[in-house]
Amino acid sequence: MTRKQKRVLVRIIISAVLLIVCSVVGRYDFGMPEVWHERLMFVLFMIPYLIIGYDILKKAILGIVHGEVFDENFLMAVATVGAIALGEYTEGTAVMLFYQIGELFQSYAVGKSRKNIAALMDIRPDYANIEQNGELVQVDPDEVAVGTIITVQPGEKVPIDGVIVSGSSSLNTSALTGESVPREVNPGDEVISGCVNLSGLLQIRTTRAFGESTVSKILDLVENSSMKKSRSENFITRFARYYTPAVCIGALLLAVLPPVCSLLAGHDAHWSQWLIRALTTLVISCPCALVISIPLSFFGGIGGASTQGILVKGSNYLEALGETAYVVCDKTGTLTKGVFEVTRVMPEEGFTEAELLETAAYVEHYSSHPISKSLKEAYGKAVDTSALSAVEEIGGHGVTAVVHGRSAAVGNAKLMERLGISCRTPREIGTQVHVMIDGRYAGCILIADVIKPGAKEAVAGMKAAGVKHIVMLTGDAKNVAEAVANELGIDTVKSELLPEDKVNEVEALLASKGKKEKLAFVGDGINDAPVLSRADLGIAMGALGSDAAIEAADIVLMDDDPAKIATAIGISRKTLGIVRQNIVFALAVKFLCLAFGAVGALSMWWAIFADVGVMIIAVLNATRALRYRQ
Repeated sequence: MTRKQKRVLVRIIISAVLLIVCSVVGRYDFGMPEVWHERLMFVLFMIPYLIIGYDILKKAILGIVHGEVFDENFLMAVATVGAIALGEYTEGTAVMLFYQIGELFQSYAVGKSRKNIAALMDIRPDYANIEQNGELVQVDPDEVAVGTIITVQPGEKVPIDGVIVSGSSSLNTSALTGESVPREVNPGDEVISGCVNLSGLLQIRTTRAFGESTVSKILDLVENSSMKKSRSENFITRFARYYTPAVCIGALLLAVLPPVCSLLAGHDAHWSQWLIRALTTLVISCPCALVISIPLSFFGGIGGASTQGILVKGSNYLEALGETAYVVCDKTGTLTKGVFEVTRVMPEEGFTEAELLETAAYVEHYSSHPISKSLKEAYGKAVDTSALSAVEEIGGHGVTAVVHGRSAAVGNAKLMERLGISCRTPREIGTQVHVMIDGRYAGCILIADVIKPGAKEAVAGMKAAGVKHIVMLTGDAKNVAEAVANELGIDTVKSELLPEDKVNEVEALLASKGKKEKLAFVGDGINDAPVLSRADLGIAMGALGSDAAIEAADIVLMDDDPAKIATAIGISRKTLGIVRQNIVFALAVKFLCLAFGAVGALSMWWAIFADVGVMIIAVLNATRALRYRQ
């Protein structure tokens, strides 16, 4: 409990004790005239009333001064001041007391829900170690230049993204990915900020400035998530804007019209009776349950998702995820590991396997594509870049170059067709890399990708979560794509696509879906930025440390587990269910109590219990969004 919450609790206890004392004292007249007894009770009750309600009265006055009249502070101030003016001292003070109890409760609940976000914020490093004159000196991470060697000792956070120069260790990435299994790292491995070094001493050469590092981008993403509100939150904001003035006008009419009508009919006006009813409706109408519980529900959902390694950029995206009917997945890096291995080398007559692998490795030397890496690993030798020239990458096709003075091309069948070279198509399943040397077809290298463990269960989980149709898009060959799709249970597969073709396919799906249905695209966040941006919802998969993912996607899954897609959808739908429950419950109780209060069937005691009770139940329900079980 914070210091401010403790002060409020002390005020509640003091006020409650004084209210009980005043109520007991009020039963005795001590032989005083009634008018003096009334004045004494007013003075005595004003002590607990001002102790518990001075801040509410202050906020109400400031709201009136600044033109923001109709809020819960104004309602409480009018209702309680009105009750005291009518001599209902106990009720007026009790209303303010129970309102403050409810406010304390919701403040505590919000604080609890913030702990998940606070835990995530703990990944921010406080310092970086730099060696100076043989000693380690702690400096501000902002002051560390790119290329500096920093030292990370066991138990410390990695402050800035970089590459390990020396040392081996295990890194705890749970704050970023939600995974408890440590990651083993060795010299040459890339490491990202926010991870905790568990064992060995590491020396790291920084590759980014602190402001551009992974931890800074993630923290900025989370801190700004509350800026993007859901439709439900915007609805409640607009609803409260009109609802509160409406009930104030309604209460005023209830206080004036019936007595006036009674006077015109020649009957007693009963002004105090109708004024009490009007004040009671003001207490009942306070929209706290809705105004507090709806944002708290989404905040809880975002916080709960963060503990699973799922970063949501705003409650509007969490809401959209719950309405997702179509999920479009990229294949490589999303459903498959993206770890390619050369499984077969098939040279044409006049060429050798070694010649094919060498040419492919040289031509693909500057590419970072997983297929290029597998070709270089299969070659297994150093590339003499002086023998390589005129390198040109052709998007969606492959790469051409001059190797050892000979023209060469490495890519898919489309590249060969573009160059006017006929090629053969092996029957084996796998990605086919065709090689051309000096204008002749030199042969084919077969590369196979590996399906991620749990990918099949992830597809089944998405369908169980309510996704209607799952589509896989890939630039890979048709036979390879269909084999993967069949194994995973994908509904539709589109293969041999260029990057612009993927956007066109998503456009077609967007045009065919229902108005209330959402389409989510799941990609690796590096090559799929255009499609991530075009879909209703962009989900970056396995995006740990990827700038493109964090910037282009609406939701970032911080590890390579495809099951997190279904988890994210489940969290979203649970959160939306809680939001709907709170809206229906709060409005139903409010309008029912307003009807009873208007006809005098509810006293002000019942009114405050109804208001605070609804708020407490709604807030308790909202905190359920923090916890999610598969």
